[in-house]
Amino acid sequence: MSGGAVLTVRLVRSFEFRNFRPVVFQEVDLDQTARDFIRFVSREVASKPGLPPPIRNYSYDTMKIIHQAHGAKTNDLVMSLDDDDELILRDGQSLRAAGVVNETELAFFRREDYIRYKAEPRSAW
Repeated sequence: MSGGAVLTVRLVRSFEFRNFRPVVFQEVDLDQTARDFIRFVSREVASKPGLPPPIRNYSYDTMKIIHQAHGAKTNDLVMSLDDDDELILRDGQSLRAAGVVNETELAFFRREDYIRYKAEPRSAW
């Protein structure tokens, strides 16, 4: 691979209803900060045709590593509720330093929704 990594970002609109959409980003520079990548993804999602308005217009603010290529996957349908200290990306940290590699899958969600869901993880469907 010459330019950068391929990352899949899972846009989580609702944990309770398991409502999410995956979006693939190619040629991602892993040396950029998590904050820069979050800003980039936010701009791309807001203008991406094909995403329904409830997904496109949501105020996402946090990213967490869900899965890396050739690694074990979680049994949770949206994302694992474990290891937040290690897997949630910190603003000033580069993607590479956070453990993001080619073909990593990330969840992009609103932190407030995640905290509420983690305190009482139940599904509504």
